[in-house]
Parts: sequence; structure tokens; C-alpha cells
Amino acid sequence: MSTPVLTAVAWPYANGPRHIGHVSGFGVPSDVFSRYMRMAGHRVLMVSGTDEHGTPISVQADKENLTARELADKYNRVIAEDLQGLGLSYDLFTRTTTGNHYKVVQDLFMALWRNGYIVPKTQMGAISPSTGRTLPDRYIEGTCPICGYDGARGDQCDNCGNQLDPADLINPKSRINGETPKFVETEHLFLDLPAFTETLGSWLSTRTEWRPNVLKFSQNLLDDLRPRAMTRDLDWGVPVPLDGWRDAPMKRFYVWFDAVIGYLSASVEWARRTGDADAWKEFWTPDAQGYYFMGKDNIVFHSLIWPALLLGQNGAGDKGGEPGAFGTLNLPTEVVSSEFLTMSGSKFSTSRGTVIYVRDFLRDFGPDTLRYFISVAGPENQDTDFTWEEFVRRTNFELANEWGNLVNRSVSMAHKNVGAIPTPTALTGEDIALREQARAAFGVVGDNLRRSRFKAAASEAMRVVSAANKYLSDQEPWKRKDDPERRDTILHTALQVVSDANTLLTPFLPHAAQKVHEALGGTGVWSAQPRIDEVTDLDVPERAYPILTGDYAAEQAKWESVDIEVGRPLAKPSPLFAKLDAELGDTGPEWAPIAP
Repeated sequence: MSTPVLTAVAWPYANGPRHIGHVSGFGVPSDVFSRYMRMAGHRVLMVSGTDEHGTPISVQADKENLTARELADKYNRVIAEDLQGLGLSYDLFTRTTTGNHYKVVQDLFMALWRNGYIVPKTQMGAISPSTGRTLPDRYIEGTCPICGYDGARGDQCDNCGNQLDPADLINPKSRINGETPKFVETEHLFLDLPAFTETLGSWLSTRTEWRPNVLKFSQNLLDDLRPRAMTRDLDWGVPVPLDGWRDAPMKRFYVWFDAVIGYLSASVEWARRTGDADAWKEFWTPDAQGYYFMGKDNIVFHSLIWPALLLGQNGAGDKGGEPGAFGTLNLPTEVVSSEFLTMSGSKFSTSRGTVIYVRDFLRDFGPDTLRYFISVAGPENQDTDFTWEEFVRRTNFELANEWGNLVNRSVSMAHKNVGAIPTPTALTGEDIALREQARAAFGVVGDNLRRSRFKAAASEAMRVVSAANKYLSDQEPWKRKDDPERRDTILHTALQVVSDANTLLTPFLPHAAQKVHEALGGTGVWSAQPRIDEVTDLDVPERAYPILTGDYAAEQAKWESVDIEVGRPLAKPSPLFAKLDAELGDTGPEWAPIAP
């Protein structure tokens, strides 16, 4: 029986539309992985949603003259539409402002509280002098007191990786308006992270297949774990379910705490919506595997803090305890962290105007060109600069000239000469060698996808495409009018390899894969796409919102070579990918021009 697989995808913040830097980290890699795992026969649960609490939402709501909930409603829908357009195959993409999420967060907190992993203490909290509003740690920047990095955040220094408190920063400033915060004493609840040092260290020592940068970064932080605040003085968030706290108008869970629990709450919501409220458990047992996808700025939350929360809920931290309401939950199998996609050397940033929005990209270039670029040229292991020149080159020479051309000329010649998939006769060494290369690629590409090595996987699939193009050029079936049996054998071989290559490329190019399936005479759904459903809140029925979901079990795509059906009628194909104007590489589009 196949292993159940949880694909836990980082939650985009609901304060604006997504740009391509966002989806290069959490979006495309997680979907390529999930599509492959489904094709390989695994039961997959891919979940996420919009992260909607915290002061940043309130700040953006003020800018747009909306309430915090109105702003969350607005961008929850925008983001869901962006991700649907990109073809991200979520089983459930939901949000953190649901009644279900509130209950799961509070239940998990109570397990931590009962097991002794929550400690109350006072600290100096940052307040905006002009508004009186609490400033989130991440909205305060200054000089790191440990390494001297100018640009450290109030919760963490991205340069040395150490946890920080805003009051520790040298020359702290508010990112919202540049003013110096006022620090006042306030009581909060803290996660006792040092009480997980031993168990986290033992667990991390077993994570031998993690990307080296993720594992080393996480292990280096173990010796400096400190209690981490999990409540804040604000009125927009999940209430704290303790006497003296639950009715306090300005005490809520810190957004990091409730958002990271979203992986569990989304799984629970998905199960409830299927009609089997316990279905989520299959994906959270020790027999399941859990893969977490995010950008490198979120590593610490997924490699240390979230595992600590799970250990505390399980009663398995250094202090022991009893399992909470969710029983024993599985810790991450792997934290798949991507580096940053940059633009002219600068990190994509809406606030700095360095941005290419997903919606604009999809409108002009479609989803698969972006998916392919991120897969073969994205920030898998190091920061990668996005350039329009490289995007045009990849699209024109790899997608249009190589893959699109192979499909078009193979199907066109078979349609013109036979009208259907031809019957092969005696195979030559060249025919056999090409077919064997295509079949062997399933193991190589699949192994790379299983280990989230997307560049290597896509490159191997494209090697099969290149070999098939060379085969056609060498065999010249258009010159075989006097030898129709040989011509048909060549075309059958080419079409078989087109079919195999299409399967290999389906996780990367699901929209094009459906077209190739149909070009080969196939019917029905080859690679399923997500849809948006309008639903009501399971616990607060007066609220409605969109979710992303889909019927992926019914798709025909399987990770195997399937013999093509001789005699299946073929129609004249349409171009798979349009070539882009080379000038685009020099100028960029009007909505994202290249600076002179």
C-alpha cells in the first residue's frame, strides 16, 4: 500500500496579490512534487490557505480604508484566483479566519499548556508612538546586536540566523513609518522553546536527506533557543482560551503561532468537508510522510518551531506530557526550502516596487511557461535572478522549438500520412535505443522529483525530448514515401516517445500535457486542474469564502510508460507554445519594463 503524503505549503499573507517571487518558493515546487506523487500512486493531501491575522493586515486595511476582515476577504479571493490560474492542485486552499481554524489552534494550545510548555512572563513590547498600535516584531528593523548586520528584523536576523527581541536591536525603527518604537512592559505567553532542545536535536540528527543548507541552519540555532512570545497586544487574531485572557480585548495569539498550525487545521477542514471527519488522520500518523514547502526566510518556523509545537502537543518534549486532542502527530519528513528569486539582484518586494505579479504574467504568457522557468531556472539551491531575456530564451528554445516542435511535427506527419497512430513493423537499433532511453527516464526523473530536485528532473525529461528530435532528423520519415512500413515505424516510435515525454513533463506542464494527450487522440482528463468552490464556514455559517480544491483521483496521468494505441485517429495539431518576440528580452512587457 502506498505511503500517504502530506504536502504542506507555506501560507501566503493576505495583504496583496502574489508576485512570481512568492510562487517560486512555495507554489510551483509544491505542486510539481504533489502531481508527481499522485501519478506515482500515493494518496496526497496538499493544503494551505491565506494567512490573515496580525498587525500587518490591520496596517494595510487602514491604507485601503477597509476593516481587517474586509481586506482579508479581498485578498483571499485574489490569491485563490492567482493560484488556480497557475494550476496549483490544492486539495484544500482555505484561510485562517475560519471557525475551524480557531478551534484547532485553541485545542493545540491547550495541549501545550497542560503539558507545561507555555510560560507567562513580562517583556518590553513595541508600540507605535503615533498610533498606539502594537508593532509586530517583523515590522521593526535595526542593527543586529550579535553580528552587526544592518537590517535585522525584530524577531530574527537573516544574516546570522539568531532569534532576537525588538528591544535588543540597535537603533530600532518602524518599517511602517520610520519612527522609533516606544517600548512598554506587557505580559505575554511564551512557548518554552529551550524545553525542546534535546528532543529537537535528536530528531534533527535523523534528517539526513534534508537539503544541507536547511539542516545546517537549523542545527546551528539549537544552542540559542529562547522562549518565544506567542501572544500579542492586538485585537485581530485568534483569542486565547484561558481565564483572564479569552475576553481581553487586546490579547490575541501572535500570527506566527496560529498560521503555522494552519497545516493541521486545513487538514481537519478538508476531512470535515469530505464527510469523513477523521480522514485527516491518515496524513498525520507516523506511517505518513509530510513535506513542507517554503522560502528560506521561513526555515526556522518549519524546522524548529513547528516541530516543537508538535512535540509539545504529543507530550514528547524534554518535559514529557500526554498527547493532546489530536493524538500523536507526525513531524515533518522534510523541509523543502527554496532560496530567493531576485530581479536585477534585488529580492522581489512589493513595497520596493520590485515586482512581477502572477496575474499579469498569466494573462500574457500563460501558466506553464512560468512553471517551467521556475522549475529549470528557479531558486532551488541558490538565489536566482529572473531576467526577461532568460525567460524568452527558455520559452522559445526549450518549450517552443524543442518540445512544441517535437509534438507538432510528429503528430502532423502521422496525421498527414496515416490519419491515425501508425502500425510499427521491424524495429531497428535506433528505434529501440530511443524507446529504452525514454523508459529509463521514468526512474531518473521520478527519483529526482521524489527528492525535490526539480532542475535535474526537468533537465532529464528534456534530454529525452532532444533525443527524439535528433532521431526524427536522422531518420527523415518525410523521405520514406517509397517505404511506408519504415516511415510508419519511425512515426510510431516518435509518437510513443512523445507520449512518454508528455508523462515525464506532466508535473511541470500540466496544462500543455492535457493538450498533448488530446493531440495523441486521447479523451477525458489527463492532468486535473484545481477549481474554486464557494463555501460557507463550517462553524460560522453566516460567513462564506472561496476555497481551492479539485478531483485529482480521477485523472488519467500515471507515472509509467503506456503503449500508444495503434489506429487511434489523429487530427491536425495546434501549436503547443507560441514563440515570444525576442525584443521582449530587451524591454520587458509594458507592465514590468526593464529599467534603462
